[in-house]
Amino acid sequence: MWKRIFGEHGAKNVVTLFHKPSSAASTRVLTVLKQAHAQAVAHSTEDQASSHQAQSKLERMEFELDVTDAPPTSDQLKNILEYLGGPSAVSKVIKGAQNESDAMKKLEADGEAFERPVVVDWNQGKAVVGDNESEILSLLRSIPKETDKA
Repeated sequence: MWKRIFGEHGAKNVVTLFHKPSSAASTRVLTVLKQAHAQAVAHSTEDQASSHQAQSKLERMEFELDVTDAPPTSDQLKNILEYLGGPSAVSKVIKGAQNESDAMKKLEADGEAFERPVVVDWNQGKAVVGDNESEILSLLRSIPKETDKA
């Protein structure tokens, strides 16, 4: 996986979907992410073969899509909670959790306590809980282009 993420041109933004296939909301989010990823790949190929014309906002969404059915590790959960604004986000991602340590215990005891879908951009330190398409697309649009990073 590291070779895929850290290519010749540096690190790509990795966007992870914590997915639950039996959830309609999670399936919708997966569809949105796959479409955005496909558009980014298509635009990046067009850019390589064309002149430097004005680029649309969709072209900014260059990312590596990682989809997992597994719950996050405890370190990942800590990061997700931080990205969502800290202690107030605990109950958004772990059913019935009162605080971070309670969330960790519940996650360890039952991975299904973790609410899905959750979309995480690890490089930018941002996350979206649920299937709000505009929030997810906003997160993706804020990903810097490879040329912006150079």
